[in-house]
Amino acid sequence: MRKKAAGLAAVLLTVGMLTACGKSTETNEDLKQMKVDKYVTLGDYSNLSVSVAPAAVDQQQWDELLLVVYQGSVTADNGGITDRAVETGDTVIIDYEGKKDGVAFQGGTAENANLTIGSGSFIEGFEDGLVGVMPGETVDLNLTFPEGYDNAELAGQEVVFTVTVHCILPGADEMEDSVVASMEIEDVGTVEELRQYVYDYLMEEAETNYTYNVQDALVNAIMDNSEFQTLPQTFLDSYRDLCLASIGNVAASYNATVEAFVNYYYNMSSEEYLDKYSELQAKQEVLMQAIANREGLTVSDEELQEKLGEYAADGGFESVEEMVGDRSQEEYRNYFMTEKVLEYLMDTSEITE
Repeated sequence: MRKKAAGLAAVLLTVGMLTACGKSTETNEDLKQMKVDKYVTLGDYSNLSVSVAPAAVDQQQWDELLLVVYQGSVTADNGGITDRAVETGDTVIIDYEGKKDGVAFQGGTAENANLTIGSGSFIEGFEDGLVGVMPGETVDLNLTFPEGYDNAELAGQEVVFTVTVHCILPGADEMEDSVVASMEIEDVGTVEELRQYVYDYLMEEAETNYTYNVQDALVNAIMDNSEFQTLPQTFLDSYRDLCLASIGNVAASYNATVEAFVNYYYNMSSEEYLDKYSELQAKQEVLMQAIANREGLTVSDEELQEKLGEYAADGGFESVEEMVGDRSQEEYRNYFMTEKVLEYLMDTSEITE
């Protein structure tokens, strides 16, 4: 995960899709009714000029992703190398089962696992024991777990790994059209077409990141040129709740607590993180609403329903009601309004690369 915060639009979308805890007269849900001019004096944004690095595809990232996508469809019967022995540096597809005193131990068994020989991913002797093995062969590796191994039941213990090498994965110069064709990607049947497909994917991602970076630069420029008054505590608390729910979901996806996740990725306590970013998000949305008010930017009921329909269809929901669930449609209206403001700023500002 990158430590750099996501683009403003992505942050606002995450915030907008969550429901604040508690009740108050001024929360993110009724932002458009809030007298935002009491809390922000907008700086001049009529002649903004920002410089952002252009969208580009990194050659190394392109090559690496191409190989990963290709190798993901390789098997012993479909493009795998089976006519030579395993060498250091090869990536192989293997099945393995580890036993201690003849009994398989937890975490010691896998099928169709990828292993790069020489990577040091497995305990000492495992990878070296596969050098010289022919694809299709099964070998027993008599090994000993290190004394300091994190599983105390296995630390220092003698075990036997039974390993079957299915095939060696081909390198970048060994890719075949027949493997690409087996992927059944629409309009992609050759290695060169797959290469272009991967490039297009990375360029689309780069262009999306470029847009986020432009939006961040524009909003940061206005933020730096604007003056804020202390926001209502109930308003800040609603964003703190949203921020906590959002970072909690991310931390959970890594099987980590919020405190551990924030400390590791942001080098601060969860309280510091919530204080800092909830206030920042609250100020950004107040700023967006103030610009929307000044420029007469709104999202009509018709526009709201149209966009909700598009989002529901893109998300595979059967209806808008299913997608919205217990949330308020006004939260979505806030997000769509923010989209309008960001588009307005991009259209009226000078952007250089």
